[in-house]
Amino acid sequence: MCGGGEEERRRIAITLAAVLLLGIFELGEGELKGERSKVSGIIIPGFASTQLRAWSILDCPYSPLDFNPLDLVWLDTTKLLSAVNCWLKCMLLDPYNQTDHPECKSRPDSGLSAITELDPGYITGPLSSVWKEWVKWCIEFGIEANAVIAVPYDWRLPPSLLEERDLYFHKLKLTFETALKLRGGPSVVFAHSLGNHVFRYFLEWLKLEIAPKQYTQWLDEHIYAYFAVGAPLLGAIETVKGTLSGNTFGLPVSEGTARLMFNSFGSSLWMMPFSKYCRADGMYLKHLSGRIRKGHHTYQCEQEEFQSNYSGWPTNIINIEIPSIRGFDAYPSVSEFSRTNLSSMECGLPTQLSFSAREISDGTFFKAIEDYDSDSKRILHQLKKSYHDDPVLNPLTPWDRPPIKNVFCIYGIDLRTEVGYYFAPSGKPYPDNWIITDVIYENEGSLVSRSGNQVEGNPGAASGDETVPYHSLSWCKNWLGSRVNITRAPQSEHDGSDVQVELNVEHHNEEDIVPNMTRSPKVKYITYYEDSESIPGKRTAVWELDKANHRNIVRSPVLMRELWLQIWHDIHVNGTSNFVTKAKRGPLRNEDCYWDYGKARCAWPEYCEYRLHILFSLPPLSKLYFHLYYLMYGDVGISLVMFIWDRAVG
Repeated sequence: MCGGGEEERRRIAITLAAVLLLGIFELGEGELKGERSKVSGIIIPGFASTQLRAWSILDCPYSPLDFNPLDLVWLDTTKLLSAVNCWLKCMLLDPYNQTDHPECKSRPDSGLSAITELDPGYITGPLSSVWKEWVKWCIEFGIEANAVIAVPYDWRLPPSLLEERDLYFHKLKLTFETALKLRGGPSVVFAHSLGNHVFRYFLEWLKLEIAPKQYTQWLDEHIYAYFAVGAPLLGAIETVKGTLSGNTFGLPVSEGTARLMFNSFGSSLWMMPFSKYCRADGMYLKHLSGRIRKGHHTYQCEQEEFQSNYSGWPTNIINIEIPSIRGFDAYPSVSEFSRTNLSSMECGLPTQLSFSAREISDGTFFKAIEDYDSDSKRILHQLKKSYHDDPVLNPLTPWDRPPIKNVFCIYGIDLRTEVGYYFAPSGKPYPDNWIITDVIYENEGSLVSRSGNQVEGNPGAASGDETVPYHSLSWCKNWLGSRVNITRAPQSEHDGSDVQVELNVEHHNEEDIVPNMTRSPKVKYITYYEDSESIPGKRTAVWELDKANHRNIVRSPVLMRELWLQIWHDIHVNGTSNFVTKAKRGPLRNEDCYWDYGKARCAWPEYCEYRLHILFSLPPLSKLYFHLYYLMYGDVGISLVMFIWDRAVG
């Protein structure tokens, strides 16, 4: 264990490493005293990434575990396994009015502990550990405790009810204002996945809360930069799977139970895929009295929506077989299904229908299956009430660049990602009435199916992050201007020999930017698209990380290193470039130093120091021993364990 002095030396070492990496060789006493050095970090987590705690007393029969106030609900896998019915009562919401179950209610926890680990002490994979590594980085870099603020929310609710029930957006506004008063500077927003939709809604809600002339001024004073991580800007295809057949996310529940729970949440439609060609404008106006009245409401699609295939997506998202029997008789129970000879089904073959993103988000698909699915009526109700008729914003429309000075859009690419499904009736009752018969994936610029069938469509230049398709993630490239600087560099530490740069690349709106650069098959790259000239006084950047998984990206050391260096670059008031240099990347933390066995030396001798520490004294013996040594690299402190063959003569 290191003492306080050792911790301080470690922080100084990390700071000096960042200084060397950025080419800053003189660090004056006053250089960190600008307003930007007082920034706060505000974290908006994604879907299912906030702990929920019970606010009820619930007796669970046939189980030794009951629910008491403040007991963990999401995520307590022990109670989920031992008392699943009780657990569901605390999780489910009324599908129409989003109220709690009569016997149990849950509310989001608060503070950083609510988002670091969902189920501490229990291994549930990526679902459990969320922002823990992020917070550890902040501590290791010496960031003050009051400079990192989490803003958890009840991720089950649709956007309007977050404000109506919990005053979430009022509280978020106060959080920014409190951070400014406490720290003396603006905040940096880190949003992941659904958290980006929450932040978008907040920006639109804010327009109705303050005078138009003060809106931009408030943003400039309170928000310095916005980092959108893994943002499903045009929705996510997996939402469709969760709605129709269930997505367990690795939890020990059946897909039917997962579907039942997911569809009770009003937020289940918030990440539905939608068309980039359709927009809603002129929806609502606010009186000075504070009342909101409905204005001219139009939902219009550009001509391209009807001229292009698939609403701009790679393929049709839903391909579904409609049974020949209408109504709920189409889904007999398992026992009834086993007794029938299917004579009624033989009267007519099932009809296969295909639906695009627009037809999903505008409700066309759910109207088409209303006679065959008991949940469609509920979905159509929520779609209209909570999204199409939302008093602030229809979230199922494309997002223009946020009016914030500095915007960074960051996501992973080139992982196999689901972009379409084939559904068929299962013959079972709800919630198990649909089964997935085939899945369409995008994979590094091509479309493939699970069954091996040929897939027609329009694949993008890359694939998504295993959860959100590339088409949705890369929408933020439209936030860039007409001229873009592109840099591609290895994700690992490098000396700059494999860095490629293209300057002033021409970019057309709603067209992808594909750099003319080479790739080594064994190297993971990060590609930076940067624009600081199109909008005076504003910077926009897009970072694409090869093979970065959607749920794990917030734990990526590469991402955290780049964020740290960019923020450090902005804090340094003498910095001349608009973005941090990509010319070189050396180790920043203990874990980044290592022994280069090929060169038989420390891999980064200019940053890491080689030392030998013998842990214990060996008695003199005339035989061969394994000696355990630690190789320590100075105050940066990485410890590697190796065994050395040595002869001790006694």
